Amino acid sequence: MSFLGLMLRNLRARRVRVGLSGVAVAVGVMTVVTIGIVTSSLRSTAVSILSTGNADFTVAQRNVSDILYSNVDPAKVARIKSFPGVKNAVGVLVAVAKIPGAPLFLELGVPPDQLDKFGVLVTAGRPFAPSSTTEIMLGWRASETLQKNVGDAVTLNDTTYQVAGIFSTGQVYADSGAMLPLSTLQSSENKPGDVTLVVVQTVDGVSIDPLRKQIEAALPSLATVRTQSEFGNVDRNLVLISAADRGATIMALLIGGVIVLNTMLLSFFERTREFGVLRALGWSRRRLFSLVVGEAALISIIGAAVGVGLSFLATEILKHLSSLRGILHPEYSPGIFARALVIAAGVALIGALYPASRAALLSPQDAIRRE
Repeated sequence: MSFLGLMLRNLRARRVRVGLSGVAVAVGVMTVVTIGIVTSSLRSTAVSILSTGNADFTVAQRNVSDILYSNVDPAKVARIKSFPGVKNAVGVLVAVAKIPGAPLFLELGVPPDQLDKFGVLVTAGRPFAPSSTTEIMLGWRASETLQKNVGDAVTLNDTTYQVAGIFSTGQVYADSGAMLPLSTLQSSENKPGDVTLVVVQTVDGVSIDPLRKQIEAALPSLATVRTQSEFGNVDRNLVLISAADRGATIMALLIGGVIVLNTMLLSFFERTREFGVLRALGWSRRRLFSLVVGEAALISIIGAAVGVGLSFLATEILKHLSSLRGILHPEYSPGIFARALVIAAGVALIGALYPASRAALLSPQDAIRRE
């Protein structure tokens, strides 16, 4: 019998206990991987809001609980525009409108004379009139979803607007929303003069990171964002979600490790004579150690594989919940499988190290005496 065959035979001999251990590992892996997928998706969604527009980086209020609560007053917008190296700085107000079936329908308030600087391409119709309170532009994705075209009426937050044009920015969430004159949205949101974020373009050849540091030093209440890893500077919700993700990983490792440890310890006590006979037959301590670790690794790997499959199912269910539809866009990257393997390896190591060491150090005489 091969070494692998021997491990499988030993596991089959204790099917119920091994099965329960595998289920525990699977649940842990499912929880961690699902949370990881959801966290990554929410991070991408949040960062995409900041990346809306043609920008080298974005400026928002530091440490707000949600990016939509960011508030930048006109004086700060003017100060940002005055920095050497800043080519354009467009203040944008971002709000969420109530649309049936679309929990994240963005309203973007943009100064009418800065649409081109914001990276807006009008693909049909025309831009909204600068002082209009009844006209909007729809992103091309929103136009298709809502089945609305130029000249149609659209109701946002109980206010009816006429579609003046269709636009494209090349950014999913902007193209899935609507644009209004900045003053119109400020009025409807009761935020006169204030914006959510400032989209900054730099002069060609300017070093971006030193410029960002200058802005943050001069305006400490604001933070500049360019990458996903920096998003936590302006949205604490994502920091908390990421912390929960890490906490779930640690808990899965500890709980899974303890359960596998219990299984392998019971196995050790039941198989003391077997281990002693194997040592008497010439098995080295290393080989006996590898046998116990290998059995724990098989339990963990099988449990992890089942857990990954369950996480895909759980994520698909979450994706279709009304509260997450349009927000959760799962991406199944290779990192997901790597995380599952790391958890499986960690659980196997935690669960098998002590029982394997005891089995390897056991002498045949002790084994016979203990029986």
